[in-house]
Amino acid sequence: MSTFTIFLALIIVVAFLLVVVIMVQNPKGGGLSSSFGGGGTQQLGGVKKTTDFLDKSTWTLATIMLALILLSNVAINRGPGNTESKVLDSDVTTQQPVTPAPAATTNDNTTETTTDSVQ
Repeated sequence: MSTFTIFLALIIVVAFLLVVVIMVQNPKGGGLSSSFGGGGTQQLGGVKKTTDFLDKSTWTLATIMLALILLSNVAINRGPGNTESKVLDSDVTTQQPVTPAPAATTNDNTTETTTDSVQ
């Protein structure tokens, strides 16, 4: 199992937890936390200030997810080869073959008809 796969699994787990924590929060109009028998003084696992706990967990999970996403970029397998940019390399110059443009063809068989309408 590669390092990137581990990061991907952790990102999925944190994203799921983040969705759950956000859905349980009690917005102004009521949320899922109100359907679990709660009013403003709901207790969840012995915690009296549920909103503070949920708010801190949201920010913590969001920070963890951002860090995992940034760190997963390091773990991406870029494959064998030189990672240097060839555009910036002054020694290597590539030129495209120049193909001459086809000459413009004129059709001499065209006849122009002009009609003068006098009113």
